[in-house]
Amino acid sequence: MAEVKIQAESRSEFGKGAARRIRRDHKVPAVLYGHGTDPVHITLPGHDTMLALKTANALLLIEVEGSESLLALPKQVQRDPIKNTIEHVDLVIVKRGEKVQVEIAVHVEGEAVSGTLVVTEAQTILVEAEATHIPDGVTVSIEGLDAGAQIHASDLVLPKGTTLAIEPDTLIVNVTAGQTAEQLDAEMAEAEAEAGVVRDEPTAAPVE
Repeated sequence: MAEVKIQAESRSEFGKGAARRIRRDHKVPAVLYGHGTDPVHITLPGHDTMLALKTANALLLIEVEGSESLLALPKQVQRDPIKNTIEHVDLVIVKRGEKVQVEIAVHVEGEAVSGTLVVTEAQTILVEAEATHIPDGVTVSIEGLDAGAQIHASDLVLPKGTTLAIEPDTLIVNVTAGQTAEQLDAEMAEAEAEAGVVRDEPTAAPVE
């Protein structure tokens, strides 16, 4: 994964009022911590930060004037629930060659046998990889799988240098038999009965 260079500013003002002023200037308050160092409070450029964090596990090269450049991974990103703008970022400092544990996405490709139901039990998995070589995700093929087929974490083909950080028997994808129309109707009727829903029976037309 390529490093994204971001020019940051150190900050000495804290609290909600200071954070609001920073956001009004289209910037993002952030904090850097890790490796036994004291937390470093910084301000990031809003647009550059938003673009960088569109990529999961983005590796950032933070450059602060008057300080050494630091490699960091996003640990927590707070967003405005309505505007979806970035409110605050917690960054953890990492070193080149260091192993870190991160969540990566599971991408399912292909088509199982017709009439089956494919359930992705895990959208992401926890892996261990070098901080500078974090994979974007892992791809799982379900092409031609029939009902009863299962894919576990141990079946995944991970990039070189990446290892599982979860139990090998963790279920990732489960292929089951699809429900028939009769089964769906029966489930619907059962749910309606439990909810106390009474269907109106069709009234027969009078015979003339």
